[in-house]
Amino acid sequence: MTSVAESLSSWRASLLPNIPIGGLLSRNPTVYKWKAPFRCWLLREAALWRQTDLLTQSLSLHEQGHGLGARILLRSGFETFAALLYLNYNMKAVLDGQLDFHAFGELTTRLVVGAKNDPDRPVAVNVITMIDKGEKKYPGLRSLYGHLSESAHPNFEGMMWGYSKVDHDLYETNFSNRWMDLHGASHLGDLEICIKVFHHEYNDVWPELMASLEDWIVLNDARLEEGRASNAENEPPPVK
Repeated sequence: MTSVAESLSSWRASLLPNIPIGGLLSRNPTVYKWKAPFRCWLLREAALWRQTDLLTQSLSLHEQGHGLGARILLRSGFETFAALLYLNYNMKAVLDGQLDFHAFGELTTRLVVGAKNDPDRPVAVNVITMIDKGEKKYPGLRSLYGHLSESAHPNFEGMMWGYSKVDHDLYETNFSNRWMDLHGASHLGDLEICIKVFHHEYNDVWPELMASLEDWIVLNDARLEEGRASNAENEPPPVK
C-alpha cells in the first residue's frame, strides 16, 4: 500500500460521525454560546470528510488510468485545503487583533453556508482568495493549483494538449488520451503534497488556534456582548 493510500485509510478511520452541540456547551458554555466557534468545528470536520472523499476517488481514478478525472478531483482537494487554511488564517487574525470577532462570525457563516447560485444565501468566499492566502504560507501552491486548473478547463492543455499531438514530419495531428503520459508519473507526488499540507492545517494548526480562540473569547466575552448589543441597536428595522 502506498503512503497516499495509507494516509487516506487513516483519515477514513478518524472521520467524526457527529458534533453534538451539548458536548461543546459542556466543553465551554461561555465560548459556545457564540456561533462562530461552533462553525469552526463544522468546517474543520466537513473539510476532512470532503478531502477524504475527493482524494480517495482521485487515487482510484489514477490507479485505473483515468488521468484527467484524477487531476480534476485533486484540484478540488487543494481548494478544500485552502478553505481550511483560510479559516485558520482568519482565526489567527482575530487573535492578533486584525479582525473584529463579529466580522469573523459573518465570515464563518459565508464559509459554512455560502453559495454562488442562491441569492437567499450569503455569498461564498471566492476560492482564488483562499488559494492566494495559502500561497503566502505555502509558496508554489498557486502555481500547482493553476496547472491543475488548466487541465480542468477546455483551454489549450485541457483540450489540444491532453488529446492530440502534432506529427511534424507527416504534417498531421494524431488524437489519443494523453493524460497518464503527461501527468501520471507526478500525480502520486502531488496527492501526497495535498495530504501533508491538509494534515498539518487540520491536525497541528487548527487545534492550537481553537484552544487560543476559546481562551480569547472567555477573556473578552463582556466586550463581545457589548459589541453584539451595539450591532443589534444599529440594525435597520424589519420591513413590514
